[in-house]
Amino acid sequence: MSSSAPPVSENRATRSLFTEPGEPGRQLWRAAGEAVLAGALVLLSYSAESAIEARLGVGWAAVALGAVGVALVLVRRRYPVASVVGLAALMGVVPSVALLTAVAAYTATRQLRTPRRQVGVLLAAAASAMLTCAAFAPVLGVGSRLFGLALAAVLAVTTVVVPGLVGTAAGQSDRLLRALRERAAAAEEARRLADSESRMRERSRIAAEMHDLVGHRLSLVSLHAGGLEMALLKEAPELRDEAAVVRRATRDAMQELREVLGVLGPLGGESGIGALTDATGTRADVEALVEESRGGGIPAELVWEGPDLDARPARVRRAVHRVVRESLTNVHRYAAGAHVTVAVRHIGERVEVRVRNGVPPTRPPAVTGLGSGRGLTGLRERVALLGGGLEAGRTPGGGFAVAADLPADPGPGAETAEAAPYDSGPVAVDEPGSRFSVLQRRIAVAVTGLLGLVGLGAMTLFGILLVDHSRYDLAYRSPEPPRVGMTREQVQRAVAPDDVASRAAAAGREPPRPRSATDCLYPYTDEKSAHGRLELVRYCFRSDTLIAIDRFTVPVVTEPHGGRGTHD
Repeated sequence: MSSSAPPVSENRATRSLFTEPGEPGRQLWRAAGEAVLAGALVLLSYSAESAIEARLGVGWAAVALGAVGVALVLVRRRYPVASVVGLAALMGVVPSVALLTAVAAYTATRQLRTPRRQVGVLLAAAASAMLTCAAFAPVLGVGSRLFGLALAAVLAVTTVVVPGLVGTAAGQSDRLLRALRERAAAAEEARRLADSESRMRERSRIAAEMHDLVGHRLSLVSLHAGGLEMALLKEAPELRDEAAVVRRATRDAMQELREVLGVLGPLGGESGIGALTDATGTRADVEALVEESRGGGIPAELVWEGPDLDARPARVRRAVHRVVRESLTNVHRYAAGAHVTVAVRHIGERVEVRVRNGVPPTRPPAVTGLGSGRGLTGLRERVALLGGGLEAGRTPGGGFAVAADLPADPGPGAETAEAAPYDSGPVAVDEPGSRFSVLQRRIAVAVTGLLGLVGLGAMTLFGILLVDHSRYDLAYRSPEPPRVGMTREQVQRAVAPDDVASRAAAAGREPPRPRSATDCLYPYTDEKSAHGRLELVRYCFRSDTLIAIDRFTVPVVTEPHGGRGTHD
């Protein structure tokens, strides 16, 4: 049952209407807080835009449309495209949801990753706002369709385009920061792996050094102890046991050394720490190895052809030293007493090493158990990493031969020294808790968003005021002025809509209506005459045909009833 719990919670998180895909939890408390804030924004916007939205009233239609806007902004994370397009269309009917549209546009463009989708969403939202505003402006009595387009253009720019561009920049910044964090994590992991590989390489080199140096000495001690034990068998039997103890102790030490090598790791490529000494691998050094084997009872001779290796790189000399030493050690272990020829040939840019032994005079009495099986493998890897090759095997006469051929001056590609330390430079990793706590960050984000909404609201209101101020100069100006005989629709396209205040001002002060008039239209006006009186125009219709245009003035302040008028 416990194993199925995480998938269930994960599915619940993805099915929530108030969270984006992959966000944990249902975030019900956040949705409730956002609903309250969204309702407050709608009420504030409605109060600020009362000059435009007063015609909608505060009936059930306005309340229902505001509730729809709040619902759309709550699901903006789960359905960003539908939310911003729906709010933009709703904004064309109820401009008080303009700030909610800005919030949805910011969220949608921040979530979308591709520029094509971001541009498409912004264009679709702007187009839906302009279409609905142009279509419903005459129906709601706000103005003509031209005025609706102008108003929608202002709203689309301030509440869709500007927040969308800010959201696009914020989304790119988030993705860039996330990529930098992932890159820093990958760089840290690469550095860790490089350090681990460096440590393994160093351990392998330590193992090789212990095998090459200590193993060789232990082999000689064991061989000498075995020879002493055989010699004391007849002459001093009481000391034979002491020699046997030395031989067994040497064997145990070699076994423990083998276990230590297993702990340190497999034999690596280039082992050692630079040159062991300045003379390692030179002619004098190889002669010393051969002389040491002679002292152990091995008839060995050295054949050197060409100049010394003292001018060659340390890694080449070290490889020559170890090929000779490992080969001689194997002769001491498996072919004691056999004749050995060590040949070093340094001609041109190649160095050839040959160590060949014949058949031992007597077969070893027993396996010493000192061989680890790693010597020739290590030599082959060492020579191969320098760009050379090593061959080892039995000769037709029954002996054994080791032949190494390697370059005298390996190029940079054959460099096998320690790996260069990993250095990726300073990586800036953003640590969420380094400077601000989570609460401080959330408060900072909330304050920034609130200030942005305030600035956006001020810009939106300023644009609406500009459009509203020019509505009667731009939206209702017609190339053909009203004249008697026009239809009602033509007159309504040419003049401002009927105004309640103008009708009330004309009551009791207007000239008599024509007897055949069925109704009259009193457009809004703010023009005043030279005497400070308000100039009104009345259009009277019989059915849907204009039959009279009356112009008259009324006092701005309370005056005795009566007024001057003309009758067309």
